[in-house]
Amino acid sequence: MHTMMNRSAAGNRLGAYLKQRRMQLNPAAFGLSAARRRTPGLRREEVARRASISPTWYTWLEQGRGGAPSAEVLERIARALMLTDAEREHLFLLALGRPPEARYRRSEDVTPRLQRVLDSLDPSPAVIRTAIWDVVAWNRAATVVLMDYGSLPLARRNILRWIFLDPRARRTQYDWESVARSVLGTFRLESTRAGAAAEVEPLIDELCRASPEFKAMWQDNEVHGAHGEAIKRIRHPLLGPIAFEYSTFAVDGRTDLSLVVYNPATPRDAERIGSLLEEIRLAEPAAPLRPPGSAESASSTRRRAPGRVRRRA
Repeated sequence: MHTMMNRSAAGNRLGAYLKQRRMQLNPAAFGLSAARRRTPGLRREEVARRASISPTWYTWLEQGRGGAPSAEVLERIARALMLTDAEREHLFLLALGRPPEARYRRSEDVTPRLQRVLDSLDPSPAVIRTAIWDVVAWNRAATVVLMDYGSLPLARRNILRWIFLDPRARRTQYDWESVARSVLGTFRLESTRAGAAAEVEPLIDELCRASPEFKAMWQDNEVHGAHGEAIKRIRHPLLGPIAFEYSTFAVDGRTDLSLVVYNPATPRDAERIGSLLEEIRLAEPAAPLRPPGSAESASSTRRRAPGRVRRRA
């Protein structure tokens, strides 16, 4: 009895949500007449027609009858009701008790607010990467310590391309093979979880042709758990050996993006990076004045290549 009551409550919640979303739709937006409608929104049979399902079956869903719909039916209903990603996820949770399968949408847009978060992390290098590990935003410390991403063509701002195709990666990593295997194993898991198989395939084909080492490691099919925190050590051409506490965070509201922060492992490491940033800032010509907070001002600070600095002995 208790189980039946729970199912009934869940069905009523699903039905109430479907009805509420249906009544918020404007019939005129779908080329339908708004005349002679007793209630706002679309009729049940109109939603059913848009979702290519039986009007009777859809009516039963709103009434909490007929059992749980399949994921395929829910996808069609979500499209018919014009649900956002968050609303679609809520629909699946109500109907099936789980979120829908990942649906990757590539977007390189980073809000000014997110860029300001990156900038505030100096002297800790920080980047924003996509599910296929394209770097789409970074701060000043990342430019100076990790890579001048702004000097690279868009297609080259990819962590896998850098690891396997750029000779500088081997010079900066203490154990290149171990790092490469760890990166690739984590990439395999994260890109699959994000539902980005179609986007990953061309990148994998390219790297298999360009790098025999990549091809061999990829065929090993190793999968590593996403290391949210780890220690990373590099050889910097100016600073020498330097260590970071490496952390990865999800970006709220953007399942396609991750924030990666390289926090200096010791106060001395932070001081050395801060001193280098200050030297480069003083060596650069003065930038033209722009309105504070303007997009051009923020992007110029982020993307400007570091000036040449001669380190004091």
